[in-house]
Amino acid sequence: MDAYFCSLKIEEQYMQRCLQLAAMGAGKVAPNPMVGAVLVYKDRIIGEGYHQKYGEAHAEVNCINSVSEADKKFIGESTLYVSLEPCAHFGKTPPCADLIIKNKIPHVVIGCSDSFEAVAGKGIERIKAAGANVTVGILEKECRELNKRFFTFHEKHGPYIILKWAQSDNGKIGGAERLFISNEFTNRLVHQWRAEEASILVGTNTALKDDPALTTRLWPGNNPIRLVIDMDLKLPASLQLFDGTVKTIVFNSHRQDDRGMVCYYQIEKGKTILTQILKVLYNLQIQSVIVEGGTILLQSFIDENLWDEAHVVTNTNMEIAEGVNAPILQPQKAIKEENIQTDRIVYFKNDSQ
Repeated sequence: MDAYFCSLKIEEQYMQRCLQLAAMGAGKVAPNPMVGAVLVYKDRIIGEGYHQKYGEAHAEVNCINSVSEADKKFIGESTLYVSLEPCAHFGKTPPCADLIIKNKIPHVVIGCSDSFEAVAGKGIERIKAAGANVTVGILEKECRELNKRFFTFHEKHGPYIILKWAQSDNGKIGGAERLFISNEFTNRLVHQWRAEEASILVGTNTALKDDPALTTRLWPGNNPIRLVIDMDLKLPASLQLFDGTVKTIVFNSHRQDDRGMVCYYQIEKGKTILTQILKVLYNLQIQSVIVEGGTILLQSFIDENLWDEAHVVTNTNMEIAEGVNAPILQPQKAIKEENIQTDRIVYFKNDSQ
């Protein structure tokens, strides 16, 4: 048991366990949030569960269903810890608030409220109205951080935006020909990042020059929806982006066709292209996007302050004499750094929004 966990108060320890469980649903439950739940009777966990797959049972259901026959008689005397406010509406599954009330659980501890308009306090109100004691805000910051994509989408009406690029030690992102800057282990990490996001975006030049597949072939998990900007539809059909194996959206100024595996969404020239793209993603319920290049596209997101995180990989053992300059990120405080062999990875979070 680590020092952080031991330093927490008992109710925080149970909520931390909820977060551990919730994280197991990463990449499998979107557009739903990740949620974990723990049922405690006299300082003993008698049930736990998490939301495992979109469209299937929520954390509270799995938690209560996990209680053994011998312990079911204690459910009505237990405390339910859940990382996010229980739902109060019929979606793919019945309301979890009703399940809690049905099982006469007297105490409910909630990590954070749900800002999704179909819930937004209604679950808490319903449980309280049934006579249960409800506590809200235990490890609230951590609970919101886990579902940062979900909360950003519903509160800011747009996707969570992650910028990612790899650069040489002298700040070049590429040369005359395609270069592989990061090492094979970092590449696997990048594919993990892709698996955690709903979509991935590149510009016209990157698609043409690098012919990227933009898949998660080096990491188990879902492929993100591929997005490419091709305003004049000049990219050849032979590119891997158009192989039909993964849903792909082409943003352009000529054609609108949302049928099939390769879709076309028309946006206007002369207007802010990024704002139009983000509006389309919001309307399509796409909660996150990782932007992988090139420099012009990445710099546009930076200059328009349209980003939430940036992951910058620097190969400290590589210099490129002549090449394309990497994007310039305004002075930001790094939230995390790590090294993978010769690659240094620095993570930034945008606090200026």
